[in-house]
Formats: sequence, C-alpha cells, structure tokens
Amino acid sequence: MTLRLPEGVTLYFARHGETEANVAHRFSGMADTPLTVRGRGQARQVGLALRRDVPGFAALDHVSSPLARARATMEIVRGVLGLAPQDYRLEPRIREIDLGLWDQLTEAEARALDPAYFDRRAADKWNVPAPGGENYRAVAARLTDWVTGLAADTFAVSHGAATRILRGLFGGLDAAAMSGLDEPQGVVFRVRGGEVTRLEP
Repeated sequence: MTLRLPEGVTLYFARHGETEANVAHRFSGMADTPLTVRGRGQARQVGLALRRDVPGFAALDHVSSPLARARATMEIVRGVLGLAPQDYRLEPRIREIDLGLWDQLTEAEARALDPAYFDRRAADKWNVPAPGGENYRAVAARLTDWVTGLAADTFAVSHGAATRILRGLFGGLDAAAMSGLDEPQGVVFRVRGGEVTRLEP
C-alpha cells in the first residue's frame, strides 16, 4: 500500500550529513557518530536548499530524530535559515533503524558473526532484523504512524535507512526496491500530494 500525507500537508525531509562512521563504511543505527567537516557542509546545503525553494521555511514544523547526528544537522540547517538553532522538536519515530549487534561494525565484521543469518537478512530485510535490532517492517510502521498524524507542513531530519524506507512507502515500493534506493546527503526531498521531488543543493 502506498503511503499518503494528510490532505493539504507538505513534508520536507533530509538525511543527516556525512558522519565518521559513514566514511569508515560502518553500520550506524542507534549508536552515535559525529559529523565530518563534509557532513557539516552538507547540512549547510540542506539549509540553502530550503531557503531557496521554500518561501515559508520559518513557518514549518521543524522536527529531528533524537540521535545526535540528526540534531547537529538540524541545528546547522536552522542556523543557515537564520532561526534559533535549538528551537525544534524531537521525534523518536523518525530515528534510524536499530541495527542491534551490527551497530558500528563493517559489513565484513557483521557477516563474520553469522554468515548464514547475515545472508538471510540481506535477502529479506522486511521481515528479518539485524540481531537484536529492527526489520524494515517495524521501521515502516513507526514512520507510517508519524506521517499519518502530521497536521502541518513539516521539515524533518532523519537517517539513511529511515529516509530510504520513507521514500519507498510514498512510492509504493516493495522491500527489495526500497533497499536499492540511494541515501543522499545534502539534499532535501519534498512530498506534496503523491509526488516526491528531490531538491538539489
């Protein structure tokens, strides 16, 4: 089933900027990792895109995942927009997927723990979680709960897997297609009606 926004609501969302774990190609779930210099620049690009393409950016409901990398990104974005950096809400339903035992491991390190389980999860991310973590179905459920409750135009900062799943839900994609989507940083996605538009820096 394709996810739809409540009538009259527009949603803008972005992934946090590049982190040290991203550079090291490590899985990042609930554990935090700081933004790199490049990641801080990507956060500024998000702010510039909002300032250019969203005339009413100050009136949006600004919402961030509670994880530090998303909050740091939001605060940079708000600084670019000339808004008080800390004046936004936290929303736990848009946090990153919980990767359990794999958090902060490389793909090779995670697979070495249990190769058969790693491969089973890779083949069915919708149903099979990382050990001690979440599957795509659980993340999709909390994201859907959040989206269907939106009552005002909103800008949100979230994470790679979470925003990929969100785009997949709006596009009516299955889990395999969701998993194949990119996870861009420094860009904004706008959802209006049933259309998802990518706003480049």
